[in-house]
Amino acid sequence: MFSSSNVGLAVVTLILGTFGLVVFKGLYNYWFHPLAKFPGPWYAAISNFSYCLSFLGGRHPYNILELHKKYGPVVRIAPNELSFNSAQSWKDIYDFNGPGKRALIKSNFYEGGTFADQCGSIVSERDPDKHGRMRRFLSNAFSQRSLIEQESIISVVVDGFVDKMVVSAKKGAVIDLTEWFNMATFDIIGELAFGESFRGIETGDVHPWIARITGAMKQGALADTFKRFPMAAKVAMLFLSKAIDSIKLDCKLNEVYALDLVKERASRQSDRKDFLTRILEQRDDTISDVQIAAHSADFVTAGSETTATALSCITYYLSKNKTVLEKLQQEIRTSFDSYDAIDSASTASLKYLNAVCQEGMRIYAPLPFALPRVVSDQGNVVDGHFLPPGVIVSTNPIAASLDPANFKDPLDFIPERWIEHNGHDVYEASQPFSTGPRGCLGRSLGWMEMRTILAKVHYTFDLVLADPSLDWHEESRMCTLWQKPALPMRIQLRAGQS
Repeated sequence: MFSSSNVGLAVVTLILGTFGLVVFKGLYNYWFHPLAKFPGPWYAAISNFSYCLSFLGGRHPYNILELHKKYGPVVRIAPNELSFNSAQSWKDIYDFNGPGKRALIKSNFYEGGTFADQCGSIVSERDPDKHGRMRRFLSNAFSQRSLIEQESIISVVVDGFVDKMVVSAKKGAVIDLTEWFNMATFDIIGELAFGESFRGIETGDVHPWIARITGAMKQGALADTFKRFPMAAKVAMLFLSKAIDSIKLDCKLNEVYALDLVKERASRQSDRKDFLTRILEQRDDTISDVQIAAHSADFVTAGSETTATALSCITYYLSKNKTVLEKLQQEIRTSFDSYDAIDSASTASLKYLNAVCQEGMRIYAPLPFALPRVVSDQGNVVDGHFLPPGVIVSTNPIAASLDPANFKDPLDFIPERWIEHNGHDVYEASQPFSTGPRGCLGRSLGWMEMRTILAKVHYTFDLVLADPSLDWHEESRMCTLWQKPALPMRIQLRAGQS
């Protein structure tokens, strides 16, 4: 039998031992860790706590931006993690790192479980060989030929979106374009990825999948925190089990829904030229319905949310910059004799429209999350710094594109900077689609959607921000993806439109 004094001594010893271990680890991280020479706040050097607090707090990209403004192009943001914001770091981290070398692999942030407990996907797969095979398998669905074939599908959704805006304009209504852009891009990707629309534009109702995406992103943020603090994760599971189970259920519901849609689409004969047409043509016995559903689910998140984010941000900044808006309207309205003349080919050559899109994606990167990578076993040079194996590195999109070291007047919306090079801006520092072998597969689709939607909307309507006090950056939050503010716009038919 243990006496009460022995038990008390054991508890005290355990507490003191744990405290001593934490102190020792913090001192080692600060003074002797291989990253000790890199600048950054002392509290980030000794523990992952400040990183997790920032990441879960919603303002993480802006916090990292402020650190780069203070400490320079490389900052130690956690004991074993560096953030970069230079143009060179994009190449060194995400492209092929030196002759004969592979791009750095994804960190364990992406180890959030497999789709339906069976397989990885184009986004989650860490193994570069498996990812390469996946990308080759899917690339035909995103080829230029396929985009041309898919345009008629996209146009039906965009025209339905414009028709709904006409109804709102005739009523003098104020609508939340953040929500409507989300529904439009979600309907488009539903048509392409599963062969059927989610009918958001038709019904005016946000599909449950859109709401569940937020839950999935919260799961990713929590999972990363739990990986950094395994013991805390076990405690959290006791007190937050209901909330965590709810998030897991959201993810599971989306998986089941995606798999049902893929099975239904694969079972019917169709001459539609959507993603699944090309994917099913390339398929062999090794590619299961579950694998295709995993990819399709990624398309929904990556292909709808990010494009809607760009459209919302661009619309906000156009409404706050009258001169820019008038120049864009002038270009669009003098380039086309009719609404029907607007398509992907005719908008691709609109210089100012392209610049507006570039500037929108610079000032508010559609993907705010810095994609973490792991330094290889041989070590790698990133932005002139040799880094030892195992270090986590990333380039933060917001910190890169909003740092005055890279762009003059970074918070000003100036599309002209992409046309009239000013000699100061470092254009390669803005990489909204990332770069290298894991760069966005749907880049061309995103450009097609943005140009076509913006051109058709601004050909047809005059838009007025109903809440002039709205501060887009101040009211934005990040949970892996952006949680955007509402964008209340008054829709008015321009003269001559009916």
